[in-house]
Amino acid sequence: MKVIVIGGGPAGLVSAISAATENNEVIVLEKMKEPGRKLLITGKGRCNITSSLPMEDFIKNIPGNGKFLYSAFNNFTNEDIIKLLKEQGVNVKIERGQRVFPVSDKAIDVRDALINKAKKLGVKIITNAKVENIITKKNEQVYIANNSAENIEKNIEEKDTVEGVEFLINGKKEYIKCNKVILATGGKSYPGTGSTGNGYEIAKKLGHTITKIVPSLVPLEAKEDSLEVCKKLQGLSLKNVNVKFMDTEKNKVIYEDFGEMLFTHFGLSGPTILSGSAHLLRYKNLEELLKSGKIKIIIDIKPALSIEKLDERILRDFSTEKNKMFKNSLDALLPKKMIDTIIEFSNINPNKKVNEITKKERENLVNLLKKFAITIKGFRPIEEAIVTAGGVTIKEINPKTMESKIINGLYFAGEIIDVDAYTGGFNLQIAYSTGYTAGRN
Repeated sequence: MKVIVIGGGPAGLVSAISAATENNEVIVLEKMKEPGRKLLITGKGRCNITSSLPMEDFIKNIPGNGKFLYSAFNNFTNEDIIKLLKEQGVNVKIERGQRVFPVSDKAIDVRDALINKAKKLGVKIITNAKVENIITKKNEQVYIANNSAENIEKNIEEKDTVEGVEFLINGKKEYIKCNKVILATGGKSYPGTGSTGNGYEIAKKLGHTITKIVPSLVPLEAKEDSLEVCKKLQGLSLKNVNVKFMDTEKNKVIYEDFGEMLFTHFGLSGPTILSGSAHLLRYKNLEELLKSGKIKIIIDIKPALSIEKLDERILRDFSTEKNKMFKNSLDALLPKKMIDTIIEFSNINPNKKVNEITKKERENLVNLLKKFAITIKGFRPIEEAIVTAGGVTIKEINPKTMESKIINGLYFAGEIIDVDAYTGGFNLQIAYSTGYTAGRN
């Protein structure tokens, strides 16, 4: 059987490996000059391969249609991808937050291991190949499908069947006849790596419904005064802080996390912010709340200390040198880059001696450190997102096989499907597991 895999990212490569293991003739069509380019930038170039959490905990970390992935996760687990990589000479290590990385800290080792495994199984990889159409047939009549979503019910009754793939290579049109096609083109994030969203258009032509495409795991933009604060603190990374995404209109916590965050020239980024963005984008009446400045990120800069303990700590610092001016008293407590901002917001005279600071002023300082607030205006562009939320609706895909319910012989894998997760290796595991399932079937 001849299988065409469209897309040479992690989902496409694992699809190809899986299909080739079943003794199929497999060809990967990759539109970039090399496969797996997006994989090279994951985990800041180190590649957060997967998570070491038990597989039953993965669903909890997938706010976007996680339950759809039960079968795929059972078919191919985090242990399976680790085993596959180890067989190719890539050993792994587990870091903070159960994140799994290659021991070498090089994403290219992971990418090359998948390519080498595929090639060993006889997979042919054709690069610079931009797929334009999946050709289908019905009652032996071959044609370029251009269905509309309204025809889905009709298609289910009288399904088209995959016949072949049309693609451009170096400006020349080519056609490959095949029995099955796996569409693994990724989403719309990081278009420079090849994820331009063209897979959605191919799926749409075949009658599939594409849900709204929005950025997920994306940095956030700060609003007005908060933006000026972020610009002053640009480049400052805070580790081991507690972060709350708040709807201040209802005084409701939308999402809470502990870990690292980063101030940027446009607002906030870093692992806790990216994970929170996946939760925030699904929040009710979000656009109105953002417009009215009711979405705030509340940062507890000293989460290990209660209000009382933090006050004691500040008093202790003050008592060591009573004649010190306030502006010179915070070096042991805060990162240097943050001191001027905290002094400004505390409303304490920077030249005031610490032994003259009142209890009320100290209370304000403690409150500021425990509840440092940034007002959010919105999300950065989809091109800057780690993943996209939205895609081919799961209602039109068989979760046990990843086969289209509309077109016989068409399968989906990876980010093109309407599933998305938090940071921590979960999105890559979705790619492997859906890819393996599609290839096996």
